[in-house]
Amino acid sequence: MISVSEAKQIITGQDFQPGQQKISTLQAVNAVLAEPVYAICDIPGFVQSSMDGYAFRFEDWLNGQSLAVTTEVPAGKNEKDTLLPGQAARIFTGAALPDGADTVVMQEKASIENRSLVIADGQLKRGSNTRLKGAEIGRGDLAMDKNACLSAAAVGFLSGIGIAEVVTFSNPSVGIIITGNELQSPGLPLHHGQVYDASSSMLQAALYQMDIRGVALYRSADTLQEVITQLNTALQANDVVLITGGVSVGDYDFVVQACGACAVDTLFHRVKQRPGKPLFFGRKHNKPVFGLPGNPSSVLSCFYEYVWPLLRRLSGKPDALTTFTVPLREDYDKVNDLTQFLKGHYQKGEVQPLFAQESFRLRSFAMANCLIQLDEDMKSNKKGDLVEIHLLPVYG
Repeated sequence: MISVSEAKQIITGQDFQPGQQKISTLQAVNAVLAEPVYAICDIPGFVQSSMDGYAFRFEDWLNGQSLAVTTEVPAGKNEKDTLLPGQAARIFTGAALPDGADTVVMQEKASIENRSLVIADGQLKRGSNTRLKGAEIGRGDLAMDKNACLSAAAVGFLSGIGIAEVVTFSNPSVGIIITGNELQSPGLPLHHGQVYDASSSMLQAALYQMDIRGVALYRSADTLQEVITQLNTALQANDVVLITGGVSVGDYDFVVQACGACAVDTLFHRVKQRPGKPLFFGRKHNKPVFGLPGNPSSVLSCFYEYVWPLLRRLSGKPDALTTFTVPLREDYDKVNDLTQFLKGHYQKGEVQPLFAQESFRLRSFAMANCLIQLDEDMKSNKKGDLVEIHLLPVYG
């Protein structure tokens, strides 16, 4: 067996390459740019009014010249206007300033008297209430760099500068192989010796939270040939393969043998941890393969600690769970020499280990917002002792 840190180092040391895709800017929300984006034009492409008001030549007003309002310029007007000396234009937010104008006075500080513009703004300066050409961005300027994650605001910004498509890292497709003759689908009656399958729904939900929609589900009976068949199929169709169950050393545990038969290179098998000691990790070419234990809590603990970071890396995103060191809210004694991941609830600067830590139980996991890591040598842990917690991405 290897340690938790050794297992994670092996995974992070692999040179898996993320895929790329060209997609519409709208579809790219939450995706990560695989290439930098440069502005294709000046935005705005003209001097623009930032207020509803009146546009004029500042020098004319400064010299006390009477200003006659001769035209109106709404936003989006296609015809170009020109102001002669002594002329002004009624203008609206977002409209292009007429040639000859360089300043806008807001309508609240202006009036029309005897067909002339009267301005009552002692703070007015040349260029007031205008946006210069290229004020948002200039043609050829870097808009967003490679590895930027696109939020809703980023999608709006890129759309607003005319970018219709971007090149992003693509989310990997994931094949999930569920093994176990004892598993029954939720909604169907349980027969003697059966339990409901939680892992398939749970893993799919976790992947959907990561915006990974290319998910294929396979089911395998507990025979070596069936596991080989399903694994070969999943490897051909997916970028990453997750197998649940069958990774220990029992008579019906065939995953490690099947991986060998399918030319999957074993990188490690068995980690000094609880839950999830039988964890398997291998690769076939550029495709990672995880063999997760069969118990649902073990599946999800191993998913968040090992699979989630790798899938994030393959999507071009930060690949570590948010980690804090916080005090325990109550005593917790560990009776083994393994690294233990406890379901916990982090609140108000401290963490509470939850009930029902057994690997077959999910009830406490459904209430958890973090995993508490107790290292191999951390046996007697007292209230107030500092422990490392990993916040779970439970809300997407």
